[in-house]
Amino acid sequence: MDYKKSLNLPDTPFPMRGDLAKREPQWVKAWEEKRVYQAIRAACAGRPRFVLHDGPPYANGDIHIGHAVNKILKDIIVKSRTLAGFDAPYVPGWDCHGMPIEIQIEKQFGKGLPVAEVQAKARAYATEQVARQKEDFKRLGVLGDWDNPYLTMNYRNEADELRALGTILEKGFVFRGLKPVNWCFDCGSALAEAEVEYADKVDPAVDVAFPFADKAGLAKAFGLAGADDIDDGAIVIWTTTPWTLPSNQALNLHPEFSYALVRTRLAGPYGTMLILAEERVESCLKAWDIEGDVVATCKGAALDHMTFHHPLAKAAKGYERVSTVYLADYVTLDTGTGIVHAAPAYGVDDFIICKANGIKDSDIISPVLADGVYAASLPLFGGQKIWDANPRIVEALEAAGTLMKVEKYKHSYMHCWRHKTPIIFRATSQWFAGMDVQPHETNVDDAAAVRNAAVADAPDAPSALSTRGTLRERALAGIEHTQFFPAWGKARLHAMIANRPDWTLSRQRQWGVPMAFFVHKETGALHPRTPELIEAVAKLIDASGIEAWQSLDIRDLLGDEADSYEKNRDTLDVWFDSGTTHQTVLRGSHADQLAFPADLYLEGSDQHRGWFHSSLLTSCMLNGTPPYKALLTHGFVVDGQGRKMSKSIGNTVVPQKVSGSLGAEILRLWVATTDYSGELSISDEILKRVVESYRRIRNTLRFLLANVSDFDVTTQAVANADLFEIDRYALALTASMQKEVDALYGRYEFHPATARLLAFCSEDLGSFYLDILKDRLYTTGVDSTARRSAQTALWHITQTLLKLMAPILSFTAEEAWALVKPEAVTIFTETYHVVPAQADSDALTAKWQRIRQLRADVTRKLEEVRTAGGIGSSLQAEIDLYANPDDHAILSSLGDDLRFVLIVSRATVHADTDGNANSDLRVDVTPSSATKCERCWHWRDDVGSDPQLPEICGRCVSNLEGPGEPRVAA
Repeated sequence: MDYKKSLNLPDTPFPMRGDLAKREPQWVKAWEEKRVYQAIRAACAGRPRFVLHDGPPYANGDIHIGHAVNKILKDIIVKSRTLAGFDAPYVPGWDCHGMPIEIQIEKQFGKGLPVAEVQAKARAYATEQVARQKEDFKRLGVLGDWDNPYLTMNYRNEADELRALGTILEKGFVFRGLKPVNWCFDCGSALAEAEVEYADKVDPAVDVAFPFADKAGLAKAFGLAGADDIDDGAIVIWTTTPWTLPSNQALNLHPEFSYALVRTRLAGPYGTMLILAEERVESCLKAWDIEGDVVATCKGAALDHMTFHHPLAKAAKGYERVSTVYLADYVTLDTGTGIVHAAPAYGVDDFIICKANGIKDSDIISPVLADGVYAASLPLFGGQKIWDANPRIVEALEAAGTLMKVEKYKHSYMHCWRHKTPIIFRATSQWFAGMDVQPHETNVDDAAAVRNAAVADAPDAPSALSTRGTLRERALAGIEHTQFFPAWGKARLHAMIANRPDWTLSRQRQWGVPMAFFVHKETGALHPRTPELIEAVAKLIDASGIEAWQSLDIRDLLGDEADSYEKNRDTLDVWFDSGTTHQTVLRGSHADQLAFPADLYLEGSDQHRGWFHSSLLTSCMLNGTPPYKALLTHGFVVDGQGRKMSKSIGNTVVPQKVSGSLGAEILRLWVATTDYSGELSISDEILKRVVESYRRIRNTLRFLLANVSDFDVTTQAVANADLFEIDRYALALTASMQKEVDALYGRYEFHPATARLLAFCSEDLGSFYLDILKDRLYTTGVDSTARRSAQTALWHITQTLLKLMAPILSFTAEEAWALVKPEAVTIFTETYHVVPAQADSDALTAKWQRIRQLRADVTRKLEEVRTAGGIGSSLQAEIDLYANPDDHAILSSLGDDLRFVLIVSRATVHADTDGNANSDLRVDVTPSSATKCERCWHWRDDVGSDPQLPEICGRCVSNLEGPGEPRVAA
């Protein structure tokens, strides 16, 4: 007889090899054909809503590994909340306007195109990029409303964004003024704070003398008798931006610092006396190789409004002016001379101090043009690029006798994040959102009520949110009412809001939402009917896009007033586009699916200064409240050695390549197993380890599916009370694991959740429960209670495990679910499985946890004997166990089933009379002298007891021909 055929061997079409790279695209296609996302929405109707608002990626270029991390994390959250019983829609979005797309158009078609042509080509380009990126995101297994995403360039979104601008203008947050803003010569535009990065730059650092202009005033300040006690001399500054010196209009001293009047022993072209911060005298004189003595000292406050000659006054008539001392608390003594030169056109602090001391906008000297070239009218340097002019300015200072020292200086300097080129602060007339202006309204209780109602039922719900105050006050209050994952994000965002300047809203570009204002040609004032006119323009844009503003004839809206007004040509900062999606999407184009405020915004950690930041500010202006209840940030991807991804190094990992070779499922599992709160390391070696983890999970699923393939839960399930004890323990363990993983999902802690799932598969199931179960599943009667009890437990475990792993391993779970429930459209219309509760769960768990510990002791002993050659497999062993009273009671309660738990042919428990109540288990192993059963492989004395079946043991005979063996525990 072929006894193998008499076994209940497992069978399933679920293959051992996932062949993921080949089969995953088929699932993507099937999801589209079956309209799976729409089926999920129908199934979730009426559930509590959970809204993750998608931060829009930029519609330019193929997705990279950072995009993959971001979208996979979002997908895990949305799917886990769906399975947890929420209605969790996912509306993907794209950021479509802005400089990078304009740059691409310039590269392809050249500069100087008509605005209408730039806009048309930019819209077509963005549309193409969205389509490419969309396919890559789908390939990652991300489910969402791909047929109806939000695009910031959709006509309605563009129109609603303009309406949002109109609203904050009416509320008094928006103003126009001259201020130094981040300016990129390559962009030809102002930049947002989030568009600035820092890189090393080498500049000439110069010490420059500003000759005395008021000796009598200086004598008085230093307590000297009169002007005769003051020789010719100069006050000295240190700067790393010589190009700003032609625009110098003031000098800054700290009011509390002590300043010294020093008489040097070697006269320079400026004279013999120098003014320096007293604390810097020694180091400066040493650096200049000059000896001198301090004549007198005074506080900086005593020098307030003293005047000094411009250092280039002798070089050209255009510099024959004085620089006035203004007091400033930001002056430091770390480097330099303790005196700071101020060019209000090219420094924020300089501008603020000079304005505070009465300098008018019209008096500010601002010769640097938008392309970084000095105006032709600037003496000595007109027509030169500022970076090229630096050495020439140094030469002019030296010729004028005011250069004390020059050296090359390497420092961290502002650069454009797009062009990677140096930028400057440049005073231009721009539109700003004021951080500290008082809005026209004093309260927006309706918006506060919306948020307070939304968070009232949340754990640790914050107190009611007040919406009074300036934009800065509102935003800081909103941060206090926001949850942060990880927690350190709160301090980071708070610091950025607390210290940021006014927001420069305007850009000098073409591909963007227009700041559709009509400005008086002479006074610069807005038209008195601006709110009405903005709505009129918004309706035009709603019908035909931002192009409508470009083609609009001003007379169509202003009639006879047209001659007095002109269109404002600025576009909105692209961060305003994405930053207002809480208004244009959550409360606009997708209001029927989404909700305000969103439960969660999730992006990379750089978005504290980007999308999180701009969204907070716009919502606090519009609604008086943040647009989100919680913020989650993830780190950046680095290679296995912790290095930043770089094409030049050759360490980049391309998500499309990983999906095409290993499968997107491996990327998803890598994301889930990595602590995203810091840097995420990836390499070929790391991915190999992930593949091994995936194989363990897949093999576990295959075993489960194979052993329930002939099981019908509706007719063959064993009642909970009649289940074998180990099966009830397995269900208690499964329920506990599910509760733990669901809680971890709810806290967005995916790597410990994945670790728990992996441990459940490999340790709780693979190394213990399934290992013990094989004998009962394979050798007992097909319809026996013993086998059906095991299958009942396995069915519940399979349901639980598939649904818990589905948010991470979506393709694999869907593949398996098609076998478990062939009639189902998708696993994602389900909710987490309800595992049958065990009344004595705690006691049952404690007992079997101890059994597992004792079993581990036995297994180690068996391995020692096997290694020494005493036995072959563990089934060849017969063991005697000597246990303390507590352990003796536990082991004895299993009766003869103990041998199946320990996977030996005989297990006898003895009271350990030689030990004490806490003694360890003693294990004696003896190789069996019985005969091996050819069917179950146990070594038994009753092999051959049935002459008709001479090669098998008595229990196998009973399982095949009789009532079946008696088993109750395992």
